[in-house]
Amino acid sequence: MENKVNVVSTVSTILLLFLSTIEAQSGALDVVAKFGAKADEKTDLSKPLLDAWKEACASATPSTIVIPKGVYLLSQATLEGPCKAPIELQVQGSIKAPTDPQAFKEAKWIEFNKVENFKMSGGGVFDGQGTRAYKREGCDKKDFCSALPINIRFDFLTNALIQDITTRDSKQFHVNLLGCKNITLERFSVRAPQDSPNTDGIHIGRSDGVNIINSDIRTGDDCISIGDGTKHLDIKDVTFGPGHGISIGSLGKFENEEPVEGITVSKCTLTDTTNGARIKTWAGEYGGTVSDIHFEDITVKNVSCPVIVDQKYCPSNKCKMNEESNVKLSKISFKNIHGTAALPEVVKIICSGKFPCEDVELADIDITYSGPKGPAASECKNVKPRITGKQNPPACDAPVPPNPTPTV
Repeated sequence: MENKVNVVSTVSTILLLFLSTIEAQSGALDVVAKFGAKADEKTDLSKPLLDAWKEACASATPSTIVIPKGVYLLSQATLEGPCKAPIELQVQGSIKAPTDPQAFKEAKWIEFNKVENFKMSGGGVFDGQGTRAYKREGCDKKDFCSALPINIRFDFLTNALIQDITTRDSKQFHVNLLGCKNITLERFSVRAPQDSPNTDGIHIGRSDGVNIINSDIRTGDDCISIGDGTKHLDIKDVTFGPGHGISIGSLGKFENEEPVEGITVSKCTLTDTTNGARIKTWAGEYGGTVSDIHFEDITVKNVSCPVIVDQKYCPSNKCKMNEESNVKLSKISFKNIHGTAALPEVVKIICSGKFPCEDVELADIDITYSGPKGPAASECKNVKPRITGKQNPPACDAPVPPNPTPTV
């Protein structure tokens, strides 16, 4: 019932935003015509954009800001609320970030903060120009990457629609959602090279009512990463790859992490990703809970680990591998997942020995592997899943090695 209510609420929000912005079209705030922006790839868009935002935010009636077609340079911008009325930002052009990572004093490029009833559309591109950052010494070890700017931050937004927008070559995460409520990303695109480090497509944390639909994500790290405190997330009709797939987690790394619950991933296709549907928690470390998680109607094409629960997650061998995860997993289902795998470990459910997984369902799994490394395998540990429908390979039929293969 909660999910149905959430969908109705989201549709209503989208309709209200659409109607309000239609009313505002006649008085659109054009950053070029009214505020002096120049599409010459040299003049900083920051002041014209901030001036337009200031006027729109102070307006008692709905406003539309337009960034016309063309290529713009933007040093950095934080667009803050609360605002008096709904705002639509139409990004029709391509906006480029400075190429030099040293140009950024904070780990963000453009941020939307504490805004209600917001829409961003227009078919435009946010180009982080991250190629130079990817090649920086130390970035592959992630001690440099963490200080790099995120392309777009959505912080504490309520009732928002992001539609027909592309983010390209971010220096770090492409999109970060924090503390948002009722936000939809539709026809949203992420583009980055397969070897780009720490370039998660969309990271979600401590948000309620996020919808990602009819989108396409291609990157070098997690396509979607789901952090603590995420509730009522719906991912539907999204294509992924390359990248690391859909990841709940990693969780349990930090103290006082909030529960993750009510996640549904459906009608998605993953191609050439290192993982498919994944839940990952750190060995040892801190506690937490993950519940009501459902992956269904998923197509995998040459995916290395199509179905994986990894409660011994250890990305850099700096973990307490001799200890069990303190994160409790329950009410999890994998249904109608089919296609091809790049490695023989097709299903891998490695749960905590301290808190075994509960209420896990495997239904209609049909994934083939035809490579040289042996037959397809389904491995289970510290879990007794409910098994229904076709199971190819046979569910939980393969022995679990003493030291399971680490995942990225």
